Amino acid sequence: MGCAGVIVTRFAPSPTGQLHLGHAVSAIRAHDLARAAGGRFLVRIEDIDRTRSRAVHVESILADLTWLGLAWDGPVLFQSQRLPLYVAALDRLRAMDLVYPCFCTRAEIAASAHAPHGALPVYPGSCRGLVAPDLGRPHGWRIDMARAVALAGPLDWSDHGRTIVADPVAQGDVVLARKDAGTSYHIAVVTDDAAQGVTDVVRGQDLFDATHVHRLLQALLDLPVPRWHHHALTLGADGKRLAKRDGAPTLAAMRVTGTDGRALADRLRADMAVPTSDV
Repeated sequence: MGCAGVIVTRFAPSPTGQLHLGHAVSAIRAHDLARAAGGRFLVRIEDIDRTRSRAVHVESILADLTWLGLAWDGPVLFQSQRLPLYVAALDRLRAMDLVYPCFCTRAEIAASAHAPHGALPVYPGSCRGLVAPDLGRPHGWRIDMARAVALAGPLDWSDHGRTIVADPVAQGDVVLARKDAGTSYHIAVVTDDAAQGVTDVVRGQDLFDATHVHRLLQALLDLPVPRWHHHALTLGADGKRLAKRDGAPTLAAMRVTGTDGRALADRLRADMAVPTSDV
């Protein structure tokens, strides 16, 4: 846990591909926020997706951070080594009757749910209320959002010093444990942020919606509540957000071609307003 009054941030990439400039911006922001306050900057590898995570990507991620001149404190934490903690968190919610098994496939959900173009569909609740479900079949676990919100009551969080009212209901009955992983991003991230004493979460605006769910889980699991700093996404020359799946230029490629990583980090700092005074 972090010491009282000490700022603790983290950079937590998934090793499912190589880092690009958007990741560099997040890492630099988190690093500089901690260092400006005399705090700690942690690195966490979110590798619960065992089908896509690769050790070679972990090596590349750590090399990229070093190349950028970003030093982290303490050992790197790997989520794949912490699965029992996530299962225990899910068990607590199960004991509170706040989760239910879900047998639906992605195709079934897409066919039965409606969402704006390009948005992920909100789960329609097909498995909610099943009587005597067969837990011998492959299944995940979803939160009964309406019941959980009723129990937790009104919630909010601080984002760049502004108060944001949480609205987790809009996210629907999200998955808390996947069929193939036994956990999910939502459970793992709140469990680890609490365990590592993270006081300030720096991440892209693309994860803003997830924060509604994370704030709810923190309330239900009696976890400490960090401050958030969601920042604008880094865009490519075409005006679209940089993404692994779209083949965004990687930091590893820049390293190989001889780019000065520390100079690149300084240029990125000059192009962005790194928050250091709103904690």
